[in-house]
Amino acid sequence: MRNHLRKMSHHDNFIYLTFALTLLLFSTAIAQQFFDESAQRFVQSTTVITLIVAVWGVKKEDFLLSRAAIFPIAIILTSQLGYFLEFYGLEFIHLILMLIFFISTAYQTTKQVILAGKVNSNTILGAICLYMLLGLIWALVYTLAQLYFGDAFKGLNSTSEWYLVFPDLVYFSFVTLTTLGFGDVVPNLPMTRFLVYFQAIVGQFYLAVLVASLVGSRMSSLHEQKHQSLFQHHVPKQANHRENSIAKEDEKK
Repeated sequence: MRNHLRKMSHHDNFIYLTFALTLLLFSTAIAQQFFDESAQRFVQSTTVITLIVAVWGVKKEDFLLSRAAIFPIAIILTSQLGYFLEFYGLEFIHLILMLIFFISTAYQTTKQVILAGKVNSNTILGAICLYMLLGLIWALVYTLAQLYFGDAFKGLNSTSEWYLVFPDLVYFSFVTLTTLGFGDVVPNLPMTRFLVYFQAIVGQFYLAVLVASLVGSRMSSLHEQKHQSLFQHHVPKQANHRENSIAKEDEKK
């Protein structure tokens, strides 16, 4: 793992992040299906550390988490910090801190995607990662609303523990972001209804504008490279043909 982290750069960091986010979302479902609440804490702590490594650790050769031993320690510390805040009834602070971190991570990812210059496969993966981060950010906002109002959504399990509500709202967030709208979980208040349809609008415009533009730029770049390659391959042939013609004319003379 240490070697992989040292090799990671802004040219390939989104490959790692795409795999990590997909695995972590799947782990959330596995933890909810088969394990107790402590597994959810571990998964969410791992999410935070993964984002730190893949997004914030890029271009930093001496980054603290580049040492393999620090990774599990950081997960444990993050999990314990969340437990400490919840033990003293400060779960809102924990969620707000997570929300700020996710928004900051999305901002860093946006800068790397937009300011990447030449569009490549890593840039497109970065746009996909940003889309997944948007789903997680809205899930945290929904979780805060559910804990604050108590009846912000219908169809959720009646519990006051945020880490038990959060996986269901992650599911609902991505269903809304992709405008699937199954209807098993529905907003129950005017404010949460606004958040839901606004997320659907953002999700549609994101796919239509940013991702489509990046894919289009990438295809144009590949077409241009192919054209240049054919041109460079064709020019030497023309030059050789001209030289042969000149040589034949000289022989005739």
